[in-house]
Amino acid sequence: MKKFKRVFLVVMDSVGIGEAPDAEKFNDKGADTLGHIAEHMNGLDMPNMAKLGLSNIRQIKGVEKQSKPMAYYTKMQEASNGKDTMTGHWEIMGLNIQQPFRTFPDGFPNELIDELEAKTGRKIIGNKPASGTAILDELGEEHMKTGALIVYTSADSVLQIAAHEEVVPIEELYQICETARKLTLDEKYMVGRVIARPFVGKPDAFERTANRHDYALKPFGRTVMNELKDANYDVIALGKISDIYDGEGVTKAIRTKDNEDGMTKLADSMEKDFQGISFLNLVDFDAKYGHRRDPEGYGKALETYDARLPEVLNKLTDDDLLIITADHGNDPIHYGTDHTREYVPLLVYHTNIDEGSQLEIRETFADIGATIADNFDVNMPEHGKSFLNEIS
Repeated sequence: MKKFKRVFLVVMDSVGIGEAPDAEKFNDKGADTLGHIAEHMNGLDMPNMAKLGLSNIRQIKGVEKQSKPMAYYTKMQEASNGKDTMTGHWEIMGLNIQQPFRTFPDGFPNELIDELEAKTGRKIIGNKPASGTAILDELGEEHMKTGALIVYTSADSVLQIAAHEEVVPIEELYQICETARKLTLDEKYMVGRVIARPFVGKPDAFERTANRHDYALKPFGRTVMNELKDANYDVIALGKISDIYDGEGVTKAIRTKDNEDGMTKLADSMEKDFQGISFLNLVDFDAKYGHRRDPEGYGKALETYDARLPEVLNKLTDDDLLIITADHGNDPIHYGTDHTREYVPLLVYHTNIDEGSQLEIRETFADIGATIADNFDVNMPEHGKSFLNEIS
């Protein structure tokens, strides 16, 4: 059984591949992120994902099914009780989350808002689900006049605090978010992430800055990343990966601006001599297009990502393993603005494959973590089944 020196793990945030068997339980019957986008676009132009075997998992319009796919392929079902980013990622690294994070479709409880106002000395406006750009258009001018904090949420388990950098200095905003994080650790709130959302500009021309910072809960148990780090392997976290795990098990964190920058940072990491994993989240699919129900933008982003894949594939050495997957769905044609409970694709590639083939459908995302643990001979996670011997 071949072992690999480096594993490159790419999570296409929200790129689901059809409703999960329990989708109805999550009000997601009929959800199909990739399928609906491909239909909307009258076919997706993704020749590189096609070569790996994307349409061998299930036919995606415009993506040619391969008689000899380059990669091993299948789809994975989520075992945890949830469909959010943190639950999906934590499961990928070996956990099973049965207590779901809370969402707040009617805004946060008054007692939490009152306590946050008391501790920060600033009034709060907003307190409702909203698009991060729309709420700035609505409340940005009032915030600048009064100094009140703009608090909002989304379909995710997040408490977001927006403030103009010239009204609330960055360091103060970060302190406010740390306070909010402490207040929402209580089980009655169970908020997955508190997010600082600084912005600049003037009314009708506000712009969010790159000084966003996430304050996540720590994973509810040890992950494969913890095991790797403790065994002196490298765990390079690209994009929001470090935030998702609250830095647990991370040896180096590298921020990214968007999907394009994420692919650049992934390619850069392939130039480094390390032993362990390079773990990338491509957030734009979810944040910019899924939640905003923009199938056209989503489709173009998928095609742009696909065009960057050859750069990654060409940098792989004989000692490298590439794993491409997702963490949940976010069907932009489905009703609402929420994530969707879907299968996620799994494509596994290395340069020694003569011809890829189908793996069995995985019953948990944790099979990825188990495979990585198996590869590096670290403690196996409690959940998940390694497929390492099936791809060697």
